Amino acid sequence: MYSRRLKRGYFILEGLNSFATIYYFYYLYFFMQKRYGFDNKSNLELAALSGGLYALCAWPAGRLAQTFGYFNALKLGFAIMMISLAVGLHAHSASAHVAVMCFTVFGMSFIWPTLEAIISEGETRAGLQEMVGVYNVVWAGTAALANFTGGAMLEKLGSNSLFYVPIAIQFTQFCLTIWLSNRAGVSESARGAERRTPFRRDCAPVSQHAEMEFGAPSSPLAPPPLARAFQRMAWVANPSAYIALNTMVAAMPGVAKTLGLSTTLAGFCCSVWCFARLGAFFGLWHWDGWHYRFRWLLIAYVSMAGAFASILLVHNLAVVVVAQLVFGSAAGLIYYSSLFYSMDESETKGEHGGIHEAVIGLGNCAGPAVGAAALQFSPDVASSGALAVTGLLLLGLGALGVIWRKATSGVAGNVSNWGQRAPPDVRDQRLCVPTPDKPATPQHYR
Repeated sequence: MYSRRLKRGYFILEGLNSFATIYYFYYLYFFMQKRYGFDNKSNLELAALSGGLYALCAWPAGRLAQTFGYFNALKLGFAIMMISLAVGLHAHSASAHVAVMCFTVFGMSFIWPTLEAIISEGETRAGLQEMVGVYNVVWAGTAALANFTGGAMLEKLGSNSLFYVPIAIQFTQFCLTIWLSNRAGVSESARGAERRTPFRRDCAPVSQHAEMEFGAPSSPLAPPPLARAFQRMAWVANPSAYIALNTMVAAMPGVAKTLGLSTTLAGFCCSVWCFARLGAFFGLWHWDGWHYRFRWLLIAYVSMAGAFASILLVHNLAVVVVAQLVFGSAAGLIYYSSLFYSMDESETKGEHGGIHEAVIGLGNCAGPAVGAAALQFSPDVASSGALAVTGLLLLGLGALGVIWRKATSGVAGNVSNWGQRAPPDVRDQRLCVPTPDKPATPQHYR
C-alpha cells in the first residue's frame, strides 16, 4: 500500500484535487460578485465560513481516515464533493450556493489529510523529505495552473464550468482511487498491520562504524523539546499565513476592480504568488538546511506579513506583482515547515494530517472574519480590513517569539552546539537500539 509505485498514483490524485478545488474555491468569489453582487465584506464572510467549517471537520476526518482506512476516506470525500457540486449546477440563489460550498468543504476535509498521510506512511526521514517535497510541488504546481487559467476558463466556458469542471475531475479521482485500492492488494481492515515500527527517540546513538558506513545525514536533528517547539511554531505560523492568504484571495475581486483588471487579467496578474510558492517548494525540497532553523521561519513570517499589507494597501500593479513574489516564497517555507514538522514528529499520520489541515482552516476563518468585522465597524475606511488582518499577523509573530523563548530556555544547557551535524539518522538506518542503562539525552540531537 505504501510502495513508491503506488504513491505515484496518490500524487496524481493530489494534483487533480488541487486543480479542481482551487478553480472552484478561488473563483467562487468572482462568481458571487458578478451574479449576486457580493462586495469585499460579503466575500470575506463567505471565506470565513468556509475556513471555519474546514477547521471543524478536518481533524475528525483525519482521525476517521486513520481508523477506517485511507481509500475509504478518499472515496467518501470525492463522492460528497461530486454530489454537492452537481446540486450547485441547479442552484439559483445566493443562499443555495453558500450551502453547496459548505457541503463541498465537508467533502474536501476527508481528502487533504488523507493524501498527506498516505504519501508519508512508511518513510524514513530522508524519504519523508522527498515525499513531502514532491507532494508540495505537485499541489502547488496544479494550484498555480488553476489560478492562472481560472479567470479565462470562467469567461470562456461560462459560470457553470465552476461546477462541471471539478465534477469531471472528481469522478476521475473516484475511479482512480478504486483502481489504486485494488492494486494495493490489502483490505482496508488490515491496513493497520502494515504500519511501520514506531521509532523511539530514547535510543542510544549509533556506533562510529555505522556512521562511517552510512555517512552523516544532510539534516541535523533537533533536541526533542525543540522539535516539539518547532511543530507548535509551525502550527502558529501556518494558520497565520492562511489568515493572510484567504483574506487576500477573497479580496482579489476588489483588488482587480480597483486596478481595472478583467477576470482573465486578474487570473494572470493575481496568481503570481502561486508560482512563487511553487518555486519555494521546489527549492526547499532539494535543500534541507532550513530544517529546525528558527531564523528561516522568522524571516519567512515577517516577509509574508509585509507582502500581504503591500498587496492590499498599495494600489499599484507593479507593487502587487512584486509583493506576490515575496508572499508566495514566504508562504511556501511556512507551509512546508508545518507539514514536515507535523509528519516528522508523528506516528499517526492521518490524525496529524488532520491537525495540519485544521489549523489551516482556523487561519482561513480568522483572517477573513477579522477583515469582515473591521469593514462592518469601519465601513468608511476601505483599508480597515487589511489593517486589522495585518495586526492579527503581528500577534502571531509575538506568539512565535514566546514559543521559541520557552523552548530554548527549557533546554538552555543543551542548545549551545545545536545545529552541528548530528549522528546518522537512526530512523533511516533502523540501527537504533535502546539502552536503558544509558538513556539518550538532548545532546544526541543537536
